[in-house]
Amino acid sequence: MPLLDILPQLIVNGLIAGSIYALAASGFSLIYYVVKFQYFSHGAIMSIGAYLFFTFMNLMGLNYILAGILTVIGCVIATLLSNWLLYLPLRKRKATPAIILIASIVLLIFSSSLMLAFFGSSTKAISLAKHNKTFDFGIFTITLVQTAIIVSALILFLFLWIILKKTKLGKSMRALADNKDVAQVVGINPEKIYNYTFIIAAVLGAFGGILLGLEQNLYPRMGVPIIIKGFISSVVGGLGSVPGSIIGGLFIGLAENVGVLYLPTGYKDVISFSVLLLFLLFRPQGILGVKMRNV
Repeated sequence: MPLLDILPQLIVNGLIAGSIYALAASGFSLIYYVVKFQYFSHGAIMSIGAYLFFTFMNLMGLNYILAGILTVIGCVIATLLSNWLLYLPLRKRKATPAIILIASIVLLIFSSSLMLAFFGSSTKAISLAKHNKTFDFGIFTITLVQTAIIVSALILFLFLWIILKKTKLGKSMRALADNKDVAQVVGINPEKIYNYTFIIAAVLGAFGGILLGLEQNLYPRMGVPIIIKGFISSVVGGLGSVPGSIIGGLFIGLAENVGVLYLPTGYKDVISFSVLLLFLLFRPQGILGVKMRNV
């Protein structure tokens, strides 16, 4: 088959992967934008979301709507607990961003160990076979689950945009991101807004984990590679820019999948890291980032 004949299929595959990367990147960037630290434990929330959905669907036999609702609730609780028990005490002690970053990475690794302890090392799969129809459009095929991944991601991105741009909460988040001291002067409670920010990130992480689990097999350390791709997407899109992180996620997904026109599929990670290096060298501010002036 000529390479160009499979290009539409590769683009569709790229949009599917990119949608999941963008969910990882948007949660990561949202916390970085508002709370000002690199939130690698967002990968842990996505992993918890995937395993919770597997538990409710496959082990408890709940329908997928109820399983999804309970998964979101579980991820919100886990996220708020991590904030109250770990990040809040560190903020009160004026911990440096480097210390909070290390704590975030430790939490990511700790959650992977918990998944290993509770579910074992074998891979798991969320079974939706009887609901997963395949649609053949001639130049590409796509399953119902893959369609749901793209549509769900778009709805979540719209939801995030509305919150950031059209609500009082979004205005408060943007004020905190611009200048915390000035925001406090006008009556904004930072910790209250931080809690809401973590909740929104948890919702993104829960859905990201569900969609990731539907598309791939589950394994205990699945949160690590997905948050690495989320971080790469955030840098490519513009670190600290939530819209940029979404664009970056889609860009990385497309680059990885279209890149297999010329490279074996095992080189997808090489492609994403090569894109990251090129951006760091030639456009470190990312696609939508603002170039900072040296002082």
